[in-house]
Amino acid sequence: MIFDKDTAKQTAEVLLQINAIKLQPNDPFTWASGWKSPIYCDNRIVLSFPQIRNYIRETMAKYIESHYGKVDVIAGVATGAIGIGMLVAEYLGLPFIYVRPEAKSHGRQNQIEGFVEAGQNVVVVEDLISTGKSSLNAVKALRDAHVNVKGMVAIFTYGFEVSKTNFEAAGVELHTLGSYDYLLEQALDTKYINAKEQEVLARWNANPSEWNAI
Repeated sequence: MIFDKDTAKQTAEVLLQINAIKLQPNDPFTWASGWKSPIYCDNRIVLSFPQIRNYIRETMAKYIESHYGKVDVIAGVATGAIGIGMLVAEYLGLPFIYVRPEAKSHGRQNQIEGFVEAGQNVVVVEDLISTGKSSLNAVKALRDAHVNVKGMVAIFTYGFEVSKTNFEAAGVELHTLGSYDYLLEQALDTKYINAKEQEVLARWNANPSEWNAI
């Protein structure tokens, strides 16, 4: 669920502006999964643009305050959300931790880095939601540590049906600044893409694993 329509369109605008999101329906990217994709998203780029990272930080932080009430700790999902998660925690004056994809094989063998106690209320910050698998892996690690995960906020979601199913099955509330639908709307409004390209991009989102550019 997006925060609201205005925020979703503003988020799309700034991510397109700095090329954190690139749309190339006629020259698709290849993801690590092997999927062909007309979109590539790297939200870590926002950290290099102070005005935009401050917009992301403050919008997320104010939403967490208004929606979740008392929060003890902010958790970022490694590695993409460590930077923005820490900025949100700093804005809120809260402790910050981050969660690795898996426990380290050396030292203290931590999966959760930082200090958090059982029973504390945590909101998880993520940069990008695709299938939701890695994001929910972080939630599982926190729950295994007997932490109360109140929900997750993310910068952007592709809005895949599989991600919605995964979050519902895990019982995790997800809210995002931006979404794929509003990205396409904003890109069309600003003539970043044309109507034909919008149709191609919409078809990809409906069935990304089987899509091709032909």
